[in-house]
Amino acid sequence: MNINKIIADELSVKLSQIDAAVKLLDEGSTVPFVARYRKEATGGLSDTELRNLQERLVYLRELEERKETVLASIEKQGKLTTELKKSIIYTDNKSRLEDLYLPYKPKRRTKAQIAKEVGLEPLALSLLLNPNLDPEFEAKKYLNEECNIVDVATALDGANQILMEKFSEDADLVTLLRDYLFDHGVLQSKVLKGKEESGAKFKDYFAFNEPIKKIPSHRALAIFRGRKEGVLSASLGLERERDNDFCLQKIANRFSIQKRNRNADNWLWECVVWTWKIKLQLKIETDLLLALRERSEIEAIKVFRENLKNLLMAAPAGRFVTMGLDPGLRTGVKAVVVDDTGKLLEYITIFPHAPKNEWDRSLHVLRELIAKYQVKLMSIGNGTASRETERLVDELMRSNEDGGLTKAVVSEAGASVYSASEVAAHEFPDLDVSYRGAVSIARRLQDPLAELVKIDPKAIGVGQYQHDVNQMKLSQGLDAVVEDCVNSVGADVNTASVPLLSSIAGLNEGIAKNIVSYREEHGRFLERRDLKKVPRLGDKSFEQAVGFLRIMGGNNPLDASAVHPEAYSVVENMLQILKKPIGDVMGNASLLKELKPQDFIDKKFGLPTIKDILAELQKPGRDPRPTFKTAEFKDGIETIKDLKVGMQLEGVVTNVTNFGAFVDVGVHQDGLVHISQMANRYVADPHEIVKVGNIVQVKVVEVDLPRNRIQLTMKA
Repeated sequence: MNINKIIADELSVKLSQIDAAVKLLDEGSTVPFVARYRKEATGGLSDTELRNLQERLVYLRELEERKETVLASIEKQGKLTTELKKSIIYTDNKSRLEDLYLPYKPKRRTKAQIAKEVGLEPLALSLLLNPNLDPEFEAKKYLNEECNIVDVATALDGANQILMEKFSEDADLVTLLRDYLFDHGVLQSKVLKGKEESGAKFKDYFAFNEPIKKIPSHRALAIFRGRKEGVLSASLGLERERDNDFCLQKIANRFSIQKRNRNADNWLWECVVWTWKIKLQLKIETDLLLALRERSEIEAIKVFRENLKNLLMAAPAGRFVTMGLDPGLRTGVKAVVVDDTGKLLEYITIFPHAPKNEWDRSLHVLRELIAKYQVKLMSIGNGTASRETERLVDELMRSNEDGGLTKAVVSEAGASVYSASEVAAHEFPDLDVSYRGAVSIARRLQDPLAELVKIDPKAIGVGQYQHDVNQMKLSQGLDAVVEDCVNSVGADVNTASVPLLSSIAGLNEGIAKNIVSYREEHGRFLERRDLKKVPRLGDKSFEQAVGFLRIMGGNNPLDASAVHPEAYSVVENMLQILKKPIGDVMGNASLLKELKPQDFIDKKFGLPTIKDILAELQKPGRDPRPTFKTAEFKDGIETIKDLKVGMQLEGVVTNVTNFGAFVDVGVHQDGLVHISQMANRYVADPHEIVKVGNIVQVKVVEVDLPRNRIQLTMKA
């Protein structure tokens, strides 16, 4: 099996592109590096295509390894025929491979094997091949007290076991029936007796059924969770009763069993019925439910990855002095000020709300901090007392003589995780955890990506049934998203944290720590090539990472750009033609347009790389993230009780699932815009309409106070 050819066909690209990409990845190149700096080799494969390639490559290589094991096992048994070997070699999925291997797979002694050992296989095969034979008459020939075959019933039961195993281990039959059940099977769930009250959150699935091939991932995972928690039963049924007859008939047809009133016909039909009921139906149900879970998990992970990407790539407010406010009532509001690089300048607790109600004193303290540090941004956490604290900031801004303040409410998701983390403890060993959370709130407004990479993505809360999916696959998928986002933006090597540097292509936590230690000991990096002096940062790591690392204000302006040092010679050729120094060229779009990309193509650098270099020189260090905007929550709407049906509100999308989007409208409880309420047209995927972080206009459709649920619509 040509793995690269299969992947090329699946991705609809040339085989040469896949060959090149696989070679680079096998040599230790990272996906971000290959996507950005090896476009000539791969024909411009995107990071998404490379991730899909990488995933399929692992699967197909594992499949090939398993094939070798299976072939060796069957050959050792002396049962490997030419036809079977061909079937195994050309199979393209693991389920089919295991179906083919099942009859030869070493297993504990079954009833069928025991029956064969006592000599009943000829009885079974003779009745199958010649239904005119009388089962009872033939069975008498096999009575043997030494082998415990004491009567006709025992002999026929042994023969039945042999045929049942033969029928149920037929790979082609199993595949046919599995495909049929997938097309006609129905996932059914019921509430377990006595669980109606305690399992109320699964009420929608107390008496539920939906075709297995159509059920969306979120509903399937909800049922599986309900089963795991002991609230629901789940099983696979068939749409119609005659579907059951179809399955029986397929088994019969496969082995030429017919009802023609011959002596053995009824006995053989009973073998078919028992094969279906005892062997195949349960096996296939288990297979399909497992496949449904895997499919649902893949979809859930995909949704999580998409949401995480949009959250990490949210617009940064910029490098300004920022005040972070972590709201609270009894414990007060934690206020911190960080400089334009995120460095903590001062912290204090104010008590504007009940029970102390020190409103005026709090305003005075904040005014002094703003004046002292020339604060430009106010970042307010969206937790308890968020709206009350926002009113405090509104009054502060109205009375601020100089103006120039910008406020934003940001998600606190993961802030408490960061506060108690090793990273936070290293950054602020003597600072109380409550203030660390406020620092995180301030920084995530300045630069969401740089701050959120310090937190386990699973703690950020933008997933769908994230605890119900394969945690290893989830972590791998989320780590890939973080890596792609960080490298698409790049990192300032002189200010970046260890977590941020750890996500740069070619680096790991150990090398990232060495970079930070080196700059703390030796001062700022002035040139990219100085990175080679960092312990453990070898040539391969340097090649992979350096294009994504920026040195602002260094000796070479190109070091602040995404131009890789290996291509600096191309830029030097451009400067010779323009007869200008690099400082006059970078950012000068009109001057750069005088250059023709094709004039700089050589054996090493092709047109894609030349075009990328010119684009980067026009907008050096360009940030791919959108322009910063803030949402305005409606005054007077602070709790769910303040909401009324028909209200028009502005909100921020906090999470997108397959069934809709959750929107923060400023009442401490996100509202749901169901997929059917997202537009005046059919919407197949909510991600077509919104992304995490989008500011949207919504209308309140329903407020369910007992269940603390808000239904919203985005329809005009």
